[in-house]
Amino acid sequence: MTNSSSPASARADCIFCKIVAGEIESQLVKETEDVIAFRDINPQAPLHVLVVPRRHYGDVTQLAGSDPKLLAEMVKVANAVAAEHADGQFRFIFNSGPNAGQSVFHVHGHVLGGARLGWTPA
Repeated sequence: MTNSSSPASARADCIFCKIVAGEIESQLVKETEDVIAFRDINPQAPLHVLVVPRRHYGDVTQLAGSDPKLLAEMVKVANAVAAEHADGQFRFIFNSGPNAGQSVFHVHGHVLGGARLGWTPA
């Protein structure tokens, strides 16, 4: 696990920091000055896009405590992605911690849509 105690800095061992820096290719869907959105490599729905802040924060609670405006921008980007690719209907999921399914410890929200979604929380 690679949580950061210094949220504003990029981490050399973080795959999402490398994607943000352009060191790893991604299928970019949308970007703003502070947020990028790209297709998940293992999609769980017809639309499965990750929304990631350019600055490194370990999880959504770290981000909310440090920069709530950036969290709001992530929601705005998720909404724009869903408006363009899923008729504006979507689920926006944050996993916080390994027991909740977080595997990359750079905050990211999953935009899921493009179909009627079921509910399987575990």
